[in-house]
Amino acid sequence: MRRLFPVTDQTAAPDPDREWSLAELAAAYAYPDGDGGGPGVWLRANMVASLDGAAQHDGRSQPLSSAADMRIFGILRALADAVVVGAETVRAEGYRPARAREGLAGTRRAAGQGPVPAIAVVSAGLDLDFSLPLFTSPLVPTLILTGAGAPPERIAAAEKAGARVVLAGDGTGVDPARAVQALAGLGHTRLLTEGGPKLLGQFVAAGVLDELCLTVAPMLTAGDAQRIAGGPAMAVPRRFVLASLLEEEGFLFSRYRRDLP
Repeated sequence: MRRLFPVTDQTAAPDPDREWSLAELAAAYAYPDGDGGGPGVWLRANMVASLDGAAQHDGRSQPLSSAADMRIFGILRALADAVVVGAETVRAEGYRPARAREGLAGTRRAAGQGPVPAIAVVSAGLDLDFSLPLFTSPLVPTLILTGAGAPPERIAAAEKAGARVVLAGDGTGVDPARAVQALAGLGHTRLLTEGGPKLLGQFVAAGVLDELCLTVAPMLTAGDAQRIAGGPAMAVPRRFVLASLLEEEGFLFSRYRRDLP
């Protein structure tokens, strides 16, 4: 892997065949200290897209990924307090509980974090299979973000399965800004969302996304796959600043963030 931006001595004389250590990747993707958009909250997204803008192939993101992309995927999870994901993505990608990474256990302890991030599923109707390992055998309880109008019987089923239901909306849906603040209220201030596109679009439209980690895969898919963010367009596009850019085997690993004060 090599660093293309920001330019450093290593950029001038890179070793593209050297695999970065977990510690190096963790340093490259460290969360800002106390610079979040709320009281210490920072929401980053991690997504992958093909050269022609597809976020999925055959309904899944995995065909666009690579070994390096999965290493970064694991690092981003290991740095987060909570991973926020939409119910559609849970169903399509077969989500499992986060697993502990021995090489970063000390990093998490030093940051005052538990062994793994909590998975927080955003769902209006709670149409989820509560017999899946995501709910039956996580190291920390899975969270479900929903609205006050969610079906009571589904809330009861979720809680019976061991999940913690968090209300973040007045109706059946979830308010993105309230979801972020509700997680912060539980002590989860370093947030990571892995989509899908509908959920990411909601965070973008609500103006609560602080950072985008985007992998650009050197692939063309054509077809009519979703982009990384869906839903209504913003009235004025929001500009982000390039923070870093890494490369391995043609895959580009970019990190954009909102302007910090």
